[in-house]
Amino acid sequence: MHLNINMETKEEILRIIDLLNDTYESEEVWFGNSLVESLRDVTPKLAERRLSTNTHSIAEIVYHLTTWRIFAVRKLQGDKEFDITTKDKDWKKFPVVDDFEWEALQMELSLSQEELITELQKLTDDSFLETYVPGRDYSYHTLVHGVMHHDIYHGGQIGLIKKALKTMPNEEDELDSFGDGNKYGADSDYY
Repeated sequence: MHLNINMETKEEILRIIDLLNDTYESEEVWFGNSLVESLRDVTPKLAERRLSTNTHSIAEIVYHLTTWRIFAVRKLQGDKEFDITTKDKDWKKFPVVDDFEWEALQMELSLSQEELITELQKLTDDSFLETYVPGRDYSYHTLVHGVMHHDIYHGGQIGLIKKALKTMPNEEDELDSFGDGNKYGADSDYY
């Protein structure tokens, strides 16, 4: 399907900006929670936890979302060489997430959103959206819609992770419930 975009206006760009902002931070999106809403009550401890050893933490997902926003920004700025070529650039590991780290990750995500919107606002007409992203086989239209789809997908993933982690015992809570390490508890007569 090919979109019929009026090349003399920036109506489509303005619609995309509205959709990007809604998907990112609206309190009333039709599909559920925006990304910011999904992250609202995530603590640093919750952000670092995993459902299992082969899943990503919320902190890693936030880093991943930021990375791909930066990719979109750099491409919109005309950077032909920029790419995400290593796993660490795409899915960085965060074994421990303290208050500072969690705040920094969220701030970087917020700044990357602002940069993305700023770059789109600089565009003068919708025709740019039909040009291809350097080094890719898709248009800028596909790229910026992809950012929205990416937010929705990972926002839902974050919601599921939060729900599951809140029902699972935290390792520290589990250890605390056994007191001094005795499997029957610290006050037990079974030594």
